[in-house]
Amino acid sequence: MPIMQQFTAIIEREGSGYVSLCPEIDIASQGCNIEEARNNLVEALELFFETADPKEIQNRLHSEIFITRVEVNIG
Repeated sequence: MPIMQQFTAIIEREGSGYVSLCPEIDIASQGCNIEEARNNLVEALELFFETADPKEIQNRLHSEIFITRVEVNIG
């Protein structure tokens, strides 16, 4: 039985498509729409965990990710 774990997905528009990023593992994917970008990221993460050496997983895994908004002066 597979173990389920939640990760962060950041999805943003880039050109005519969308880019998705998982900052905990530093894996990215893309798609024509938000749903496709998300699904492709899930697939990329699953393939990574299926094939990566446990040491590589440990080296890439960022266990503390903080997402916040900041306010800066731009003018």
